[in-house]
Amino acid sequence: MAQQKKETKGKAESKKTGIPQYSIKGEMKSDVVASEIFSQSVSPKLIAQYVRMHQTNDRQGTASTKTRGEVGGSTKKIYKQKGTGRARHGSKKAPIFKGGGIVGGPKPKTYRLLMNKKQKKLALFGSLRLKLDTASIISLDLDPKQIETKTKTMSLFCKQMQFIGKKVLFVLPSGVNTPFVRSVSNLSGAACLVVNSINAYEILKAGKIVFVGDALKELETLLSPKNEN
Repeated sequence: MAQQKKETKGKAESKKTGIPQYSIKGEMKSDVVASEIFSQSVSPKLIAQYVRMHQTNDRQGTASTKTRGEVGGSTKKIYKQKGTGRARHGSKKAPIFKGGGIVGGPKPKTYRLLMNKKQKKLALFGSLRLKLDTASIISLDLDPKQIETKTKTMSLFCKQMQFIGKKVLFVLPSGVNTPFVRSVSNLSGAACLVVNSINAYEILKAGKIVFVGDALKELETLLSPKNEN
């Protein structure tokens, strides 16, 4: 029984430690050793908290309704107070009338939640670990500045990698990568993101993540303890 527990524990700890690297033709070249940023523990609660914060902060909060004091129109009494057998009313701007004011309706407000830098960083580490464990991260051996501005090139790559119909996030190294972005822009479900703009929400939302060129090394440098500040 103890031996069985040890075997089970060994299987649980045998996580992926390498990121497969491919050429633009979809041919596998070798595995890139994953750095320590991919070996952090995963906190589902922290990741859920980050996703909630991100989605909440995306809310515009521009919904607005008018009260009876803000609705345009006459304030003249619509009929006399007594003798009609009907309820007493003032103007047509009362909430019960069509075109009248709204009671308790929404007003513009700011939706904002906060997390500190350490929590955001740990959430990013956790999301990267989840994607690595599910074999959803690869590296593309290509200088994005050298590729031709053709969607066909990237379309063939996605087809070769069986990415068709999936949400693919291409993470690019910093610098001007306009030709590469143009070659990806017409692909359904594909998106590009510069490495210094990467966050846990975009990582979790993507089905497959492709680190292009030196983006992986640059990410490791950005997230190293030396560059925390």
